[in-house]
Amino acid sequence: MRIALDALPLVSSRMTGIGYCEAGQVQAMMMLHPEEQYVLQFFDKGDGAEKRKRLYYYEQQRNVSVRQGHFSGYLYRLMTTAIPLPYRAFFGKDVDITHFFNYIIPPGVAGKRIVTVHDMVYKTFPETVRGRTRFMLESGLQRSLHRADLIVTDSEFSKTEIIRYFPATEERIRVVPCGVDKLRFSPMPPAAAPAIEELKRRMHLQANYFLYLGTLEPRKNLDRLIRAYALLKQQHPDAPQLVLAGGYGWLNNHIYQLVQTLHLEDDVLFTEYVPEEDVQPLLCGAMAFVFPSVYEGFGMPPLEAMACGTPVLPTRPASLPEVVGDAAVIVDPHHTEDIAQGLEKLFLDAALRERLQKEGLRRAAMFSWENAAAALYDVYQEALTR
Repeated sequence: MRIALDALPLVSSRMTGIGYCEAGQVQAMMMLHPEEQYVLQFFDKGDGAEKRKRLYYYEQQRNVSVRQGHFSGYLYRLMTTAIPLPYRAFFGKDVDITHFFNYIIPPGVAGKRIVTVHDMVYKTFPETVRGRTRFMLESGLQRSLHRADLIVTDSEFSKTEIIRYFPATEERIRVVPCGVDKLRFSPMPPAAAPAIEELKRRMHLQANYFLYLGTLEPRKNLDRLIRAYALLKQQHPDAPQLVLAGGYGWLNNHIYQLVQTLHLEDDVLFTEYVPEEDVQPLLCGAMAFVFPSVYEGFGMPPLEAMACGTPVLPTRPASLPEVVGDAAVIVDPHHTEDIAQGLEKLFLDAALRERLQKEGLRRAAMFSWENAAAALYDVYQEALTR
């Protein structure tokens, strides 16, 4: 089988959750099925050198080839909202499967067409999605779903959401949960304690801290988290520092102002983008990981935190309970007081934290990229029979 994969999420200068999901599934599949041929495809109107560097690991595999479409990817996506410019004109027709991991199948794709749709946030909470992204999805997703032979999504929750908005897709949706990289996310041994302390010194972290790690954007609900943290500090002035780590998103200037308004400048730390090599010690050093998002299609950050042995505080609706099970303090994202009470539990109850550490590790062990890749390979095999 010759499998073409849209490499756009893999060649981004700063990979998002979609990119890590594709990387985990594809790398594991290459290990499980070395007999297959894999073709990574991306657009770049230049020489593509920088993007090819990010595909170095893949190009070293004997069964992988890389193809570049010498055209602007953004312009192509924009043009195909109105003009059916065939994808195969740039990448050829000699493949059995073509898989797009980021919602949109363009026109004129070779082979059986697979698309991953991670969530329906642009429908459920449109105000939390960038205008450009919302335009691309509003103008292209319905056609994309019509073109798809099979549709992959990350959770049962997301499956129900897709069916809610696009009922005709129900028979073609397959759930393939994400996994967690056990090499990148695992408890650090006692011998690594100096490395964690060095990270704390370098990043100006206090001895104890609550950690949020992710993009700073509206649906992550950071304004309510900050207000909840202010309530906690009123009751417990010695509460741990709140660390908000992650890349700058959009519509987030108000959260910096909110920290000033609530006089939390000495207690809330913004770190901006965290290099990949610092993520594990940052997670392992935290008292707890907080993820107050109002909507997720899966929720990789809480899973990665659990894999590091860090207690987690996610939110009740959407997919997160499906990921964390009973191994977390789950709160209502729309009620500031409930978030504050969850933070207080994790701060005051050391026995609870110890229990969640153990249960979280067991829960995280259920999610592997090998299992995800095996399920995705079954989707490919099924598509060939349709």
